[in-house]
Amino acid sequence: MQSPATTNPIDALLAERGVLLADGATGTNLFAMGLESGEAPELWNEDAPEKIEALHQGFVDAGADIILTNSFGGTRHRLKLHNAQDRVHELNRKAAEIACRIAGKAGRRVIVAGSVGPTGELLVPLGALTYEEAVDAFTEQMEGLKAGGAEVAWIETMSAPDEIRAAAEAAIRVGLPYTYTGSFDTAGRTMMGLAPKDIHTVVDALPRGPVAVGANCGVGAPDILASLLDMTEARPDATVVIKGNCGIPEFRGTEVHYSGTPELMSEYVRLAVDGGAKIIGGCCGTSFEHLAAMRTALDGHKEPENRPDIAEIVARVGPMRNKPASESGAATATRKTRRRRD
Repeated sequence: MQSPATTNPIDALLAERGVLLADGATGTNLFAMGLESGEAPELWNEDAPEKIEALHQGFVDAGADIILTNSFGGTRHRLKLHNAQDRVHELNRKAAEIACRIAGKAGRRVIVAGSVGPTGELLVPLGALTYEEAVDAFTEQMEGLKAGGAEVAWIETMSAPDEIRAAAEAAIRVGLPYTYTGSFDTAGRTMMGLAPKDIHTVVDALPRGPVAVGANCGVGAPDILASLLDMTEARPDATVVIKGNCGIPEFRGTEVHYSGTPELMSEYVRLAVDGGAKIIGGCCGTSFEHLAAMRTALDGHKEPENRPDIAEIVARVGPMRNKPASESGAATATRKTRRRRD
């Protein structure tokens, strides 16, 4: 049974502030706090809540208008890899409760969005997971997030349109407004071939649409900004979110370092505003320092100036790693897992 429509906190805050700043990386910052490779960040909601509080506090202090719960891998399919598939509700509820505690003492309005990542499984016919099973898994996760106080279901780093639709249907079932973003990391498209310009129509058949759509993760600022141009050109009136990686990952010994500087991320923010983004944040590699610089850049550049083109983007934030989606064919894949948001 579909729940009644709920209040959309994003539109309300956009009306007040014009453009919103979302938070930065979860995984990168938790690794810096001691999270081990292969360990589930969601388990820290119980085992190390003070570190999750520190994560959210750092982003709030840096100026975030939206913070995402530590629940990206919070479906039963992800948690079963850590023998925690029977703890979906409690781990997601605690993720939201921790974020709400920090947001509640911010001294200003901060939205708590419940992070929902891919299941890591392929849907039928490419894999064994049915659409109905995916909806059930996302519903279970979102019920926990809602019980903990999450105001929005933040569906992110998606590749397959069917999985986006399943997560969106779950949000509608639970009664949460929702956003969704794809990761356009394969020749300008998602791994399953979705082009940025087509992001808007993925859930057209559902009874309630998203409050925002967009892109996150991917392969750096230039590429996600190119995706932004396609998305805003396709539907100029849409609320579009981009949450780009902080540069390109580089291995330094056994550690991954992201090349983006606070100055680069500041320029990325200015270009994002000019390109029509209404919610801008950082993904992998984005630290508290980066986000603070992005806040300063956004506060000084809330009114869009001239819309950039690809040439200007490349000149200001560096070369693209992939061809734009308009120059590539549809991509397909058979991998069963996606990266964690970090």
